Amino acid sequence: MEFFASRRLSCGVIILNASRELLLCHVTGQSHWDLPKGGLDIGESPLEAALRETREETGLRLDAERLIDLGRMEYRPRKDLHLFATVMPRLDVSSLRCTSHFAVGPSGRRLPEMDDYRWAGFGEVHGLCIPRMATVLTERLDLGGLLDSLHPAREPQLAL
Repeated sequence: MEFFASRRLSCGVIILNASRELLLCHVTGQSHWDLPKGGLDIGESPLEAALRETREETGLRLDAERLIDLGRMEYRPRKDLHLFATVMPRLDVSSLRCTSHFAVGPSGRRLPEMDDYRWAGFGEVHGLCIPRMATVLTERLDLGGLLDSLHPAREPQLAL
């Protein structure tokens, strides 16, 4: 446990849909896209932080009971990720809004942390996310297998 004590933790949710896509947020002022995620507030569990960060960065209020815990994993030299996953219908991303902001420049102008949203096919991740996140999503995790475990195909109905 001492290993984890000196490392920061970022908690987030991988939101998948039945079309083999995941929800990504565009990071304001950057060229890359990311998962809704962020650090823990004092006294929060990783699950609570992941739900709060998703709500703040997208406006989505997810049901904790519908998330699966993917666990904690190394991400950067002094930062780990604790990810959860869920599946939901393919909603219209134009309805999503970020309510968490940061100040820029001497004026202190406030900008949202995330400024756009999109559904991205699993094969698009490397072209949209920073390499470290793309590696987590495509090599350390099996998004297709994860989707199948969250949203198993329905058994074909037999005609009588």
